[in-house]
Amino acid sequence: MIDEVRRVAAIKDHRVRVKASVELMEELQAAVVETSRMRKESIAWLRQNGLSMAEVAKLMGVSRARVAQLKDAGPPAERAFLGVDRVSVAVPQRPGEREYVAVEDSATGQQLINLAHRLQLDGELEYIPTTGAIDLDRDGLVVVCGPKTSPVTAAALAADPRLSFETLADGRWALIDRESGRTITSPTDDPDEPRLADVAYLGRLPRPDGAGFFLLVAGVHAVGSLGVAHYLSGHIAELYEEVGDQPFSMVIGCDYEAGTKRVLTSQALTGALRHEGA
Repeated sequence: MIDEVRRVAAIKDHRVRVKASVELMEELQAAVVETSRMRKESIAWLRQNGLSMAEVAKLMGVSRARVAQLKDAGPPAERAFLGVDRVSVAVPQRPGEREYVAVEDSATGQQLINLAHRLQLDGELEYIPTTGAIDLDRDGLVVVCGPKTSPVTAAALAADPRLSFETLADGRWALIDRESGRTITSPTDDPDEPRLADVAYLGRLPRPDGAGFFLLVAGVHAVGSLGVAHYLSGHIAELYEEVGDQPFSMVIGCDYEAGTKRVLTSQALTGALRHEGA
């Protein structure tokens, strides 16, 4: 970072330098916030694993009183589940006389942006065109889009070693555990006793460029994705504690209200299935 400061200081044109200074300050501020998050997480881990406040203070080269101050400073550790600085949430546009965004997808995107803000992350909503084209090679990306809507997400899901998202012989979509063969369909589609409930995929998958991961949310129906947003709002800390920032996938179920499709309850229908070796 100090090299970047020196680079900006060496700029002679003040019109150029003032712009570069603003950009660098934003980067530095983001780095300070994320570093404080990592410090907070490490202090908590050390304490949970048996080190006393005095031992942690010695490691850090500060006083016990200073450790007591720092252990609560900074954003929540679990914000790293979504990203480091800025989160982009991509939701699909649907074809029609005029392209539109389904109410459930819009609500999912907004709830995820609200969650990002709660975790002290900047967030922005973007829209996936009806072609389904998405640039996945970006940091802090959450995609809300199933394989029916985008060939890009279909390809990413096909590479998941733990879960598959497939069409059954009767035309229903299902999430299938590749290892056990367990098949999970949406209760909305039950031919005998349909009910107001849906299921969705949640996973962290590799980017095509191999330089990181992105989060994918894909409901069998759009309301299933809203169920994932509801679940993360209440369980992101425990999920981060379980999987950190590593690849995984799982199935989330939800119950919703007729008419408004407001999610009433959400729950994990599988554990967080780690992608070993990814």
